[in-house]
Amino acid sequence: MIDILIGALCTIGAVAILIAAVGILRMPDFYLRLSVTVKAATLGGGLLLLSAAFYFPDEVSVTTKALAIIFFLILTAPVAAHLIARTAYLIKTDQWKGTIQDDLAGKYDEETHELE
Repeated sequence: MIDILIGALCTIGAVAILIAAVGILRMPDFYLRLSVTVKAATLGGGLLLLSAAFYFPDEVSVTTKALAIIFFLILTAPVAAHLIARTAYLIKTDQWKGTIQDDLAGKYDEETHELE
């Protein structure tokens, strides 16, 4: 039974990482690529690490390290993506021509780079 769970977690994790790779190629602008990549790669990496934790149930160090990596991955990946996207917005990286709404337009001070 545990082998089926490990196989399912590995398969779903690999498919999530594949979706992230395809998203890099298919998305039209930097911001959408960043969003797809961070979400899918975090999910995929987390599922693969979780399957490693289930594969080595008797070795506490492997399970602990895998869970710690999952925790820090979930904690740091969205923050890093936010900072990268904010920097890209501040240096005026081009948006997709189909972008309908820009919620930050006119709200950033060009001098201090803070919200007004």
